This record gives sequence, structure tokens and C-alpha cells, in this order.
Amino acid sequence: MTHVMAKGANISLTAAAVRAVLRWSAATGAPDLDASALLLDAAGKVRSDADFVFYNQPRHPSGTVRHLPKHQAPGHQEITDTIEVDLGKLSAEVHRVVLAGSVEGGDFRAVHGLRVLLYDAAAPGGEPLAEFPVNESEPVSALVCAELYRRDGGWKFRAVGQGYASGLGGLATDFGIAVEEDSAVAAAATRPGASAPAAPAQPTAPPARPAPRTAEPGTYTLAPAVPPPPTGAPTTPPPPATAPTSAPTAAPVTPPGYGYPQQPPAVTTPSYPPAPPQQPQPQPHQPSYGYPQQQPPYGYPQQPPAPTTIPAPAPAPAPAPTYGYPQQPPPYGYPQQPPAPQPTQVLDPDFALPPQGPQFQPR
Repeated sequence: MTHVMAKGANISLTAAAVRAVLRWSAATGAPDLDASALLLDAAGKVRSDADFVFYNQPRHPSGTVRHLPKHQAPGHQEITDTIEVDLGKLSAEVHRVVLAGSVEGGDFRAVHGLRVLLYDAAAPGGEPLAEFPVNESEPVSALVCAELYRRDGGWKFRAVGQGYASGLGGLATDFGIAVEEDSAVAAAATRPGASAPAAPAQPTAPPARPAPRTAEPGTYTLAPAVPPPPTGAPTTPPPPATAPTSAPTAAPVTPPGYGYPQQPPAVTTPSYPPAPPQQPQPQPHQPSYGYPQQQPPYGYPQQPPAPTTIPAPAPAPAPAPTYGYPQQPPPYGYPQQPPAPQPTQVLDPDFALPPQGPQFQPR
């Protein structure tokens, strides 16, 4: 079943290879039409000029995109121009294949019955998978008819119909191809489709076309990498510049010899003015602990403070130890209550101390 598509519509494809055919009416006086394809990366640009497949470069270096010669079926007043694409073999870097067309000596308003037919390349002679009638009413000489693009691991076909008033040169430049005017004129003069049936005569002033990929005289002009020397220039390099003879030269530094004691360099002792006489510094009085000390007054000389005699407290009589446990601690506070009299204990007459060390022996 053929899908008749409107501008902007898209369909999913299951075919591994397709043929995109541009077909139009071979009316007398109508301009000739050429099909082309551009292989674009994720940024929407060609990777190199080899990604532009047209009549002067009919085959991509990878062999996955090919431009077939024009054909007119016997008994029909229509001409076809075909682009074949192997979708399953395209590089993963190719995200879109743009199918474009361009006219010679006019614009697309004079092309009648133009449509894009998409076929499964594995089923020759079958019905087209999709058909997109192109009705261009603007004075454009180049047109993006449709495109093949990746989506969710597969391929889709979209009807575009976007025109370029600047011709094929403007279309190619928009996708990252550098077009040279002189090369485009040479390519237009050698178009293989100029002798197609019912095609009009070649125009005297064709629009700008992309440069051909074949090696033709005058196609590319490379500037010399290094300009030649002028006539009469010396062939030998000038002598190197020498240092002036009047410049002082530094004496060579002789490294010290090993194995013998070296003379140490003379030490220059700087001279300083004599220091002023030092004033005698009094020794600070060591404070006594327990009472606040008076700070000495500032100024010189300092008088030593008068010694302060602190009477020593009378030692408290040590209470006689009372043998036996437990002992009652004295209550806190003043005055202290005398301890209660303890009952007199009778010592055992057979009690004897255990042997004692020398630190406990009387001296």
C-alpha cells in the first residue's frame, strides 16, 4: 500500500535499502532537474565533501549511497532521477540523508508533475512505499524534497519540501559544504544530464553549483606553501652575528681541587658602634607565699622591700592514737567538741609485734 503524504508527514520504514525517485513531466521548455543526496551527522552537517552525492560524484566512498543515471520510460512523457540508499549499512555517524533536487535555467514553478516516490530496493517493480507530490509556488531553484532519518533504532521517511532561492550552492553551504563559484561553473558545463531526452538547452549563465569531485583542470587552485625567493637574492645565508669585542668577558671559574685542604674565604667582620653602658638591673624580690606582696614602685634605683617575718603557727598537739576500729571522725566546725572518753582497753600480755624491717628499727 502506497502512503500519499502531505508536507511534514512521516512514516516508519522496515526496508534495509530504499530507492528515492524524483519524477516530473518532460514538458517542452521546462527546466531540467537533478537529484542529489547529503549524508549528515548528529549536528546536521556533512563530515566532508565526500558526503555530497550528485551527478559529478555519483557514488559515496562507502558505497551505501548511489546516484543513478536519468531515465525516461518508453512511451511516457516523464523523466526520473534516482538515489539508492542502503539504510542497514550506513555508518552510525550518519543520522540523516537529505534528498534534494535542483533545476537549470529556471525555478521549480516551471516543473510540472513533480513528486517523490520511495521504493523498497529489495522488491523491484513493486508499488512505492510512499508518494509525496511537490507543489512549489515560490521562485526557488533548489529544493529539499524529503529526508531519511534515524529514530528509536530504526529509520523514518519525512516529506519536507523546503526551497532555496540561492540554488544548489546555497543548499550545499547550509549543510556545511564549501562551494567555489569557478568550479561550479565548470561542473555545470559538463553535466551528464544535459543530453537527456526532452531536456532544454544549456543556459548561458547557470546558478552556482557545488564543486565536482573529479580531477579537472582549473577545479582547485592551491597556493604555494613557501613563496619563491626574489630574483637576485643571495643563495647563501648571512654570516651569524658576532658579539662586540669591547664587551668585558667574565673570568672563568676554576672549581676547587679535590684531595687538599681548601683555603676558606676571608671573613669580613662588620664594625658596629659601641653599645651604651647597661644600667644595673635590680633583682626582683621573691614573694612569700600566703600573703599579698607589695609591688615595688617604678624608677631607679629600687629599694629592696623590708623583710616580712611571719610567725609560724604553733603546732597542734597530735592526739594520741586510739587502737581499734572503727574511729569516729571529728565533726566539722568550730569550736571542736572534745572526743568522748574511750573505755580503757586491756592489752594482751602475750601480744608481740611481727618481725619488722630495718626502717622500723630504733637508731
